[in-house]
Amino acid sequence: MVYENGAGSSTPEARRDDVVRAEKERFGGIKWGSAFFGWLTAIGMTVLLSALATAIGVGVGAANPSGAEQAADQAQQNAETLGIVSGIVLAVVLFLAYYCGGYVAGRMARFDGAKQGLAVWLWGIIIAIIVAVLAAVAGSQFNILDNLNGAPQIPVDGSLMTTSGIIGLVIALIIPLLGAIVGGKAGMRFHRKVDQAGIDHQDGVV
Repeated sequence: MVYENGAGSSTPEARRDDVVRAEKERFGGIKWGSAFFGWLTAIGMTVLLSALATAIGVGVGAANPSGAEQAADQAQQNAETLGIVSGIVLAVVLFLAYYCGGYVAGRMARFDGAKQGLAVWLWGIIIAIIVAVLAAVAGSQFNILDNLNGAPQIPVDGSLMTTSGIIGLVIALIIPLLGAIVGGKAGMRFHRKVDQAGIDHQDGVV
């Protein structure tokens, strides 16, 4: 298929922008199917990265020559520090996991990477609401997100009213959103490089 050069499109970059603009008008917008697969990727990466972080923590503890009892005493004395470290680790895990999810959605959808990342995050909210309703109605055994350390998650036991619960919820909501949006934009940029390569080939640019 041969594209006509748009008015004023005298450079390969400008012609690429014209082509992308026309394609986006027809195929742009949020693609909920792509976002769902992005969310699945994010949850899978959350499980893997959480397991890796736990294994590293266990390995460090096992390598501590002071013994388990002394390590437990130190943990009690430095509970606040450990809580901060755990929060940082959780934030990193969630950012990386949802970055991967956003990237997958952006690559699949091709356009509107930030919107695809937002949709990945919204899938997480939707699933969290459904799970919270099931847990409230049918029992906590249906809270399938509880063991994943994956966000977002809506507590149904009142723990949200504590300071740590509020901080945890902020981490669980904001960090995945940022990661998914950044990942979605990164996934979309791959296609812009492909589009540019096609235009350069038409123009004989090496």
